Amino acid sequence: MMANALEFLLHTVLGLFTLAVLLRFYLQLTNAPFRNPFSQAVVTLTNFAVRPLRRIIPSWSGLDLSTLFLAFVAQLLLQLVTLWLRDFPLLVAGHLIVSALVGLAFVGLLKLSITIFLYAVLLQAVLSWVNPYTPLAPVLDALTAPLLNPLRKRIPMAGGIDFSPLIIFIAAELLLILLVAPLEQQFLRMF
Repeated sequence: MMANALEFLLHTVLGLFTLAVLLRFYLQLTNAPFRNPFSQAVVTLTNFAVRPLRRIIPSWSGLDLSTLFLAFVAQLLLQLVTLWLRDFPLLVAGHLIVSALVGLAFVGLLKLSITIFLYAVLLQAVLSWVNPYTPLAPVLDALTAPLLNPLRKRIPMAGGIDFSPLIIFIAAELLLILLVAPLEQQFLRMF
């Protein structure tokens, strides 16, 4: 029972940290407004880890590699400690376990990235009906524009309704079902 509580706590803390670091990466990647309260909160929450790491891992071609590295390390640590809490014999498992852990960490990042964009599109769609001028709107617009704008150019609005978020939902779920889940199962079979 104590192992379950520790595993829950670990998934919560490392999962939220990974979410915050990935959000920071995607906010920078999509040029979301930095002065927005949401962006400021994400930056403030992650500065303790990102700033020191930036001295070691610099940005490359506009990509903040230190935030991606932190997200990957958090996912790797999550996978490793989860196995340890489940009494998996890590020390005698062999070299194949390392590639499985690295693969699961990448799959975790991919799954969380898809989830971030899925919820950003969902939240933007709901807020466009309820309160389109909320302070969160510019951030959501910046996050979802790379996905929604190409679809909006090809799919006309019908009766004043934008169907591009629906296409994103369907595509995200298909990605999770057809790509992410089989990939995750493939890495889990290595244990």
